Amino acid sequence: MLRRILIANRGEIALRIVRAARALGIESVLAASAADRDSMAAREADRTLVIGPAPARASYLDARLIVHAAKVGGCDGLHPGYGFLSERQSLARLCAEEGIIFVGPSADAIAAVGDKLAARRLAQSAGVPMVPGSGRLDSAQEAIAFAGEVGFPVVTKASAGGGGRGMVVARNAADLATGFERAAAEAREVFGDGTLYVEKYVERARHVEVQVMGDGTGNIVHFGERDCSLQRRYQKMVEEAPAIILPDETRGRLHQAAVDLLAAISYRNAGTVEFLYDVDADAFYFMEVNARIQVEHPVSEMITGTDLIQLQLRVAAGDALPIDQRDVTVRGHAIEARILAEDPGRNFAPSPGRLTRWRPPQGPGIRLDTAMEEGVVIPPFYDSMIAKLIVHATDRQQAVALLLDALERFEVAGVATNIDLLRALATHPDFIANRLDTRWLETVLLPGYGQR
Repeated sequence: MLRRILIANRGEIALRIVRAARALGIESVLAASAADRDSMAAREADRTLVIGPAPARASYLDARLIVHAAKVGGCDGLHPGYGFLSERQSLARLCAEEGIIFVGPSADAIAAVGDKLAARRLAQSAGVPMVPGSGRLDSAQEAIAFAGEVGFPVVTKASAGGGGRGMVVARNAADLATGFERAAAEAREVFGDGTLYVEKYVERARHVEVQVMGDGTGNIVHFGERDCSLQRRYQKMVEEAPAIILPDETRGRLHQAAVDLLAAISYRNAGTVEFLYDVDADAFYFMEVNARIQVEHPVSEMITGTDLIQLQLRVAAGDALPIDQRDVTVRGHAIEARILAEDPGRNFAPSPGRLTRWRPPQGPGIRLDTAMEEGVVIPPFYDSMIAKLIVHATDRQQAVALLLDALERFEVAGVATNIDLLRALATHPDFIANRLDTRWLETVLLPGYGQR
């Protein structure tokens, strides 16, 4: 077992890792920016090292600084959480060079699936269904030529990353001509790489993903699937597990495709294989692999009774998976809603500031992952997510009712949040009836909520 780990992250995921490590008898050292030196995670960690000023580029995004902190802290492991450097093979390689165990897949595995074009080639070789897509495209003219072959609409994607960055849906050649250059510029700014490719765009799609864990020997276990279709600008807002829209036979093939894909590279640690599901055709298509733990992992934990962070730590230390597929049983339905310090009435403008009131709901079936408390100042330097509200019930109908009850009892003051918007979502007939797709939030709920 690992003896001491550096946690190279902040907020609720840093706190979550601190507590998971403590449960396994592992000491934790938090790598914190100056803005986070007095955070809840810093107070609960065994030690905190301030690694730099508040801006992420001078702290959480500096791989050499983070690895140096792990050495100073006497750590034999490093957990990157999600976001920041969690999918950068450079961090995994630096850890390997310094004899520090990276709590995640190997640098080679990250390279194999982290680049979206490489991941497409891997999926194709593993026989996973694919949306028609191009290779690397160097110009809008090449993109237009490809779109002419497969037909509009198409979507541009950044090879070096995801999260909606570098994505533009084009329904004609003119849209693609202007959108391609805009997408490439965004990809260069965010990922340092403007390489794009183009895929056929699937209308009325659901975003369904499979949570997996591997131990590096080719042994892969999945923990069911999640429906992450409720998105704004390709950023997820609400996630559910399981994806009840799937027929059982399709669900089985989806799980097997995810397992086969990652078994092909003897994947180690947590990963998520993401798919588009075409509701009309009852067909799924590979999108990408996220080589890390994800924001929405709690819904998978709730329906399977598994602590995925603890499993990450055990596998990273060299343990074989302590369970096999027969041990994973799905029970009930879970929904996660991301609580954001943003103002939906001002086009989701960030709302940093001091929390003057913080009264989250409590009760059976309610879980809150957060590092917030009354009096905390939310800084303007990072992602606006301040909590994840997770509910778990016997079926989706009861989970939706529990989600609404929890949202109605959630009291926050001092900053603007999206809680009222989430209440509107939880009462919408389409959400209650599960009549959704990846564009529903932007085309149905938000226009009616007064968003431009």
